Amino acid sequence: MEEAKKIPIAKPFLGENEALATHRPILSGWVTQGPEVAAFENEFSKEVGAAHACAVSNCTVAIYMALLSVGVKPGDEVITASHSFIATANAVRYTGAVPVFVDIDPATFNIDPALVERVITDRTSAILCVHQLGMPCDLAALVEIGKQHKIPVVEDAACATGSEIRWNGTWEKIGKPHGDIACFSFHPRKVITTGDGGMLTTNNPEYDQHFRLLRQHGMSVPDTARHASNTVINESYVLLGHNFRMTDIQAAVGREQLKRLPELVRERRILAERYNTLLRQIPEIMIPGQPEYARSNWQSYCVRLPRHIDQRRVMQYMLDEGISTRRGVMCAHREPAYPRESWSCGLVAGDGCDCAAFTCQRLHESEAAQDHGLVVPLFNGLTEADQERVVETLKAALAV
Repeated sequence: MEEAKKIPIAKPFLGENEALATHRPILSGWVTQGPEVAAFENEFSKEVGAAHACAVSNCTVAIYMALLSVGVKPGDEVITASHSFIATANAVRYTGAVPVFVDIDPATFNIDPALVERVITDRTSAILCVHQLGMPCDLAALVEIGKQHKIPVVEDAACATGSEIRWNGTWEKIGKPHGDIACFSFHPRKVITTGDGGMLTTNNPEYDQHFRLLRQHGMSVPDTARHASNTVINESYVLLGHNFRMTDIQAAVGREQLKRLPELVRERRILAERYNTLLRQIPEIMIPGQPEYARSNWQSYCVRLPRHIDQRRVMQYMLDEGISTRRGVMCAHREPAYPRESWSCGLVAGDGCDCAAFTCQRLHESEAAQDHGLVVPLFNGLTEADQERVVETLKAALAV
């Protein structure tokens, strides 16, 4: 009997067009940050409706740069979600600030705006929200809180390229941006990929200029300007910068991926709706919710298992049957890299805080989402038969 094919959790959708696109920079001799990066930035800004877009090496450094640019400094506090890939909280700590974790809305896996205002202090210098798994968070509520308290809002939109939000009655792309800065990832698990890479979008030209200094050693004149000049230009280094550049080879791939974005998102939405239909046949499973203000790109599809079911056992059963899954999104505060003194939940010992190492009752929903969430395969090219096999295998795993 032929062994059933393995179904991965995700895979990039790349083809001949992307392969051919790499010929341009390779044959031109300009392979690092240059004309392809500039073109990718221009095309991405138009796609999302932002005045400025700045390409960088990955989304983690994009978030770090965004926080620095809005003024986050050592000793400050940044309100964010623990329930996110660890890069979100790491970027806060790289600035020397303290991440203040707020619990999530269990229906969307996104930060609960109702809990944000209660943890604002005179040390709060930014709100870092996450569009988790591609699902837009309640950005309107968070932006309003930011305006009331004069606190900038940075969007971790790592998963949200192609997602949309209803804004003043109109559907607009995540990344416009609606906060101060939005940060994207082009990791292979995202809807579009450059192998790795990131992008910052903003409507603030001062922020954009700061990004461009930070990403290239604080250099006052970019390479492209010096090479194009008929006169000698000596650059200066105006701040302590980094090497966070994207290569032109990556950008060439990204430009082709960006052309595919509408069709990729359209297919993912069909796949998500088909999962909804199939999984409604398993009453004990909670399917992901999509609020009326959001249109997800369905970068990932995460269901909620019954609390009495062993998540790891289900994952192992499905893996043994050739189907990859992932646990619900991690919580940074439960990782060894986050000892209790490195983060806050907004309360302190003796003031109602009952936190301990690796757990916090104020982050109950975040911990439950990690412990009972299950991400199932969703990627462009996933067939109806694949989806049926995933659901039938999940049903069998629950029955064991």
